[in-house]
Amino acid sequence: MNANSPWGNNSKGNGSNSNNDSYSDDYFNSIQKKLKDMFPKNNPFNLYIVLIILLALWTLSGFYRVGTDEQGVVTRFGEYVRTTEPGLHYHIPYPIEYALKPKVTKVNRIEVGFRNSQSQFSNSQQTRQIPEEALMLTGDENIVDLNFTIFWIINDAKDYLFNVRNPEITIKSIGESVMREKIGQTPIDPILSEGKSIIEEDVKNKVQDVLDYYSAGILVTQVQLQKADPPELVIESYRDVQRAKTDEQRLRNEAETYRNDIIPRARGEAERTIQEAEAYKKEVVAKAEGEAQRFISVYNSYKESKEVTRERIYLETLEKTLGKIDKVIVDNKAGGGVVPYLPLPELKKKSLKSSQTNEVSND
Repeated sequence: MNANSPWGNNSKGNGSNSNNDSYSDDYFNSIQKKLKDMFPKNNPFNLYIVLIILLALWTLSGFYRVGTDEQGVVTRFGEYVRTTEPGLHYHIPYPIEYALKPKVTKVNRIEVGFRNSQSQFSNSQQTRQIPEEALMLTGDENIVDLNFTIFWIINDAKDYLFNVRNPEITIKSIGESVMREKIGQTPIDPILSEGKSIIEEDVKNKVQDVLDYYSAGILVTQVQLQKADPPELVIESYRDVQRAKTDEQRLRNEAETYRNDIIPRARGEAERTIQEAEAYKKEVVAKAEGEAQRFISVYNSYKESKEVTRERIYLETLEKTLGKIDKVIVDNKAGGGVVPYLPLPELKKKSLKSSQTNEVSND
């Protein structure tokens, strides 16, 4: 057994262990020699030079540059001191002061209800649904599957770094809470159709109000609804309901069209009937007034000359009465062989016929 080896006599490993030990001893001895050469006991001036160089390097480490998309926040022993704009600046070197440089122009996004991930085998993104975040109860007690994204930037670097411990979790929790509140106050139909823009704007403003209340230093630039659908288990039933509503709306539109066609026509007929009645009324009234005026005129004439008026009325009455019947005049005073007969209707007909013939020939 080898007295210098604590492991006993090992023919396979004894030689290699002794070589490694000697190599390690030589390495540490060389380091000690270099340190002794750097700081000799008889020349302390070299030590001062080294200390001055180290101090200068430490002093120069206080320079820092803030990028155009950044904002510098200087802390002293962890306490906020000042905010610096883009450019070259200086602070007391670490560990006294330290500069944080968050990117204030970068647009960050937080996904609620789903997660996008890069595929390992292609450049396309894969979307994974998170049902516990996406399913929400609407104001009319329906369930909607909702995915939305919150876009935000850093508005105040100091507030962002010191007032919010975990900004992404905070924004996600506030956004999900506000969205659930808004969806719980809204029926399902506006959510699935034309009401999305109103919901996005209301949620954006409410999330911003909450962040401002806590002085989070965050500006919400946009809330975007990615998907708003009924749950997959009932989506076919919901589509049937939508088709029924579409048919209802179509039939209502057809009825409205028929109403718009028949009502104006009926109103026109009613207006025409009213106008005809008004015309008949005016005609009857005018005729009655004329008859009354004529009667008054005859009465006045009768008062002035009763015999003449009575004779005239008698003759007019005979004219009206006998003018429409055929008349035969027989003269009882005629003598001899002459027949006392005068056919007035035939004479009248011949007179009318001859007058019509003359008119035609003149034309």
